[in-house]
Amino acid sequence: MLKIRLKRIGRRKQPSYRVVVVESSKPRDGRSIDDLGSYRPRNNPSIFDIDLDKAKSWISNGAQASETVAQFFVKLGIMEPIKKGSKKPNTTKKTKENKE
Repeated sequence: MLKIRLKRIGRRKQPSYRVVVVESSKPRDGRSIDDLGSYRPRNNPSIFDIDLDKAKSWISNGAQASETVAQFFVKLGIMEPIKKGSKKPNTTKKTKENKE
């Protein structure tokens, strides 16, 4: 499965990241298939620079964004917000009423 995720670059204690398409089984800083852009969190405000056309084409081809990248894609309008499941009460827990 292909993932769109961050690849860490930069010196120690001065991180910057590349937004890359990579096989999900590969290591974080391993070889990537395609480079989509960059993220520089140390700038004020932080800079998220990405090629929108490439990102849209990879998503339409089935690549899934990591949680962090998905948050940026939602802000840019590439993806819809991810709705988290509602909290359901735990029905597997046995209570006194269920025992009787």
